[in-house]
Order: sequence, then C-alpha cells, then structure tokens
Amino acid sequence: MTKKLHIVSFDVPFPANYGGVIDVFYKIKALHKLGVSIHLHTYEYGRGKPKELEEFCDDITYYKRTKSFKNLISRKPFIVKTRNSTELIKNLKKDDNPILFEGLHTTFPIINNGFKNKKILVRTHNIEHKYYNGLAKSEKKFFKKRFFKTEAQKLKYYESVLKKAAHILTISPFEQNYFTKKYGEKAVYIPVFHKNETVVSLSEKGNFALYHGDLRVSDNEKAALFLMEVFKDLDQPLVIASSYKNISVNKKINEYDNVSFNLLCPEDENQLSELFHNAHINVLPTFQKTGIKLKLIHALFDSRFCVVNNEMVEDTGLEPLCEIANTKSEFAIKINKCFSKKYSIQEIENRKKTLLNFNTLENAKKIVDIL
Repeated sequence: MTKKLHIVSFDVPFPANYGGVIDVFYKIKALHKLGVSIHLHTYEYGRGKPKELEEFCDDITYYKRTKSFKNLISRKPFIVKTRNSTELIKNLKKDDNPILFEGLHTTFPIINNGFKNKKILVRTHNIEHKYYNGLAKSEKKFFKKRFFKTEAQKLKYYESVLKKAAHILTISPFEQNYFTKKYGEKAVYIPVFHKNETVVSLSEKGNFALYHGDLRVSDNEKAALFLMEVFKDLDQPLVIASSYKNISVNKKINEYDNVSFNLLCPEDENQLSELFHNAHINVLPTFQKTGIKLKLIHALFDSRFCVVNNEMVEDTGLEPLCEIANTKSEFAIKINKCFSKKYSIQEIENRKKTLLNFNTLENAKKIVDIL
C-alpha cells in the first residue's frame, strides 16, 4: 500500500541552494524514490513555483507568507506567525495522512488544532532559540541584533509546541541530545539530507583555500572577515564564494592581494563543484554551534582538506575527517600544514567509511518506518 505524507515547508525547496531547503529537497527526492506519495505545502515569498518539484510531489500547494509589521509585535515568533495560513489548516484536515512540518517555523497549525487522527512529525533544523542568539551575537546593526534577541526569547518559550508532535526528527547528535533530554523518546536522529552520493576522487593537490557561504547571514560575514585576518600573513590564496555580495566583505577583500571573491549563480551547482574540485583546503569557521553545517558535509564529499573550528564540527561525528583550529594563529598553522600535504587515497577511504551515516536513501527509510 502506498504511503501518503503531507510535507509543510518553510520556503520553496528548489533550487536547493541554501542549508534548510537542501535538507527539505533531498528528503523529498529520497522519499519519492521509496514510493511515498507526497503532498507538498510550501510558503512562497520570492522563489517562484518551480516545475522541477512536480517530478517528486503528487500535489503542491503554495501559500503566501505575511510579513506585516503587526507580526513583529506578536507573542509568537516572527518566523512562525508569518507562516499562519487558515487555508493550510483546512487542507491538512481533508484526510488522515501524517504531516511532516519542516522546522519550528511551520508549526503554527498544531498550536490549537488537534489533528487527532494524524501522526505529526517535526523536523528540527536547529535549536532555534540558540541559533537566533548566535545570530544576535554576530550581528552589528542595532535593530537586527535586537530583533534576533527578541526572536530567540520568543522561540525558547514557543518550543514547547513540540510536545504536540509524535516524533521530533533531529538533524545532528548535538540536537538529538538536547531534544531527548526535553522530550524523551519522541526525538529521533535522522542525519541531514543532501545531494552527494559518493566521495569524489580528486588529485593530490588543489590550488587555493576556499570559504563558501551565504554572506547575507551575519555569522558567515563574520567568518569571512575572520579568515581574511588569518590570510593577511599567509602566502596562499583564499577564494571567498557566495551567491550574494556583502559590502563589508568586498571592501575588505580589496586590501589583500591573495584574497578574491567568486560570485555564484544560485541556479548553477556546477560553479561550486568546480571550486570544490580545485580547492586544496576548505576553511570553515562558524561562531555558533547549532544544527549541522551542510557546507561541511558538501566539502567532505566533494573536495579535499577541511580546516574548521570546534563550533563547526563538535558533536557531529565528523571530527576525525577535519583539522581543528580555533584561534587565528591555530588556523594559520593548520592551513600551512594542509598545503604541505598531498590528498591521499587513504583520506578518501576514511571519508567513505565515516560518511556512511549520511546516506540519504537509508535515512529516508527511517522516516518511512516511522510513518
């Protein structure tokens, strides 16, 4: 018998070009491959209605996200209140099929609606209040910093809505530990979904160090600026790649001869793959320990060495595959060390063994078993 599933996404999950939607899109693709009939409900606010999703979903319904000022002063978190649709609730009540809510963002329908005959699953992409506190720490602009702090407080209180879920699908061992302590056995670790199927075999040497990330995000901006301070005393070249320009970062790049910027086209995945294949090192600091960074998974499957800090890799199970540094001087030492090394067949084999846990089809089977 065909299993049917409603998936409620916080954003249109195609193109799969940033963290959260990558997990959603490749989850949908894997579930479809396993024969699950998917009715996708998604909020659309600028990404359009791509035909590509129709290949993997039996039905797709789009909803408008309301970003009005009054939602800022609501007691509910802004990311939740702006995804409040009576039409969505009405559509979800038409049958008894289970619902997978993607992120705390989409859970407004379960606040006051029992869905007594439905199995409710929530995918937690982060410990959201910790994530927003991290954004507040990295943010320089006063009003954005205040918004992130306020949102973190609201999210901490709101998180108890997860008691209404039958299962909480956590995204990393760190999150699994947190949600198990709070909600018990309903927390189930389902590793992140992504496009990579095999570890790519590459030549022994690459040509530069690479940092990639969405530079609209304050944590990524902070990481790029941090790395330029590291590379100012190094001879090796650093490439910063993003689909979006950042004024502060681009202004700073002009001060360094060994740092360059590569503007990525969001629809062209080959651009980033080419950078991965030509890079000798991926330098990936972050300043908030939350979720699992898909940029690290992508780099481990598709590139050579990774130099990261504790916040990026701790409690992910990926520590043995990375060089770990935390201060600017430690990063400089590890970068020099990696540039002097050849990328070996043994390194590739080690990755293949460790990354078995991140097989998207096997992890989709765990969700099917829950359904």
